[in-house]
Amino acid sequence: MKSYPSINGEILRGTPVYVFDKLDGSNVRCEWSRKHKRFTKFGSRNVLIGEDHPILGKSIGLMISKYEKDLTDIFMKEQFEEVVCFFEYYGKNSFAGQHDLTEEQTVTLIDVNVHKKGMLFPNEFTKLFLKVETPHILHIGNFTKDIEDLVKNGTLEGMTFEGCVCKTIKPIKNGYPPNMYKIKNIAWIQKVREFCKGNLELEKQLL
Repeated sequence: MKSYPSINGEILRGTPVYVFDKLDGSNVRCEWSRKHKRFTKFGSRNVLIGEDHPILGKSIGLMISKYEKDLTDIFMKEQFEEVVCFFEYYGKNSFAGQHDLTEEQTVTLIDVNVHKKGMLFPNEFTKLFLKVETPHILHIGNFTKDIEDLVKNGTLEGMTFEGCVCKTIKPIKNGYPPNMYKIKNIAWIQKVREFCKGNLELEKQLL
């Protein structure tokens, strides 16, 4: 099962992008197949998981109950054979991959990789999944210095605490898939550094 690609911070000026709110949680994924007409495998960002996983196990039931039926209908209509769906798993007080498991958690669909097609471009993604929950779109167009400053100051309308993810509407480098970059809220970065208490390796992982 494909893993979610790494996202860097290299801003592509003058390139139209969809700017999505960056939800602050843990990346989880599942695989859907036309043969089974359901989700068949589940994973964290890098490894397969089951419902017995101490932190992310609850995400499996959420992916199934919240999305399986609607996504199966969409994938069957589009005649997709295999799809890997990527979600963010989070709660009200989730922060930098840390979760309060006593509170309610949820999952939100953030990206989809279609077999033999690759990761969907954001205009395709938003059109195809119009009727299911996806991250809020904060801006469509060039990512200007003014918008960057709003994100870093945590004042871009509609964004939550962490920042944003920008996805190009067409290939820019290395062909398919869309290029992505992320911008973080300075206050979020400062909170991560306080949380890490000088542990530079942990800080690098979280940032």
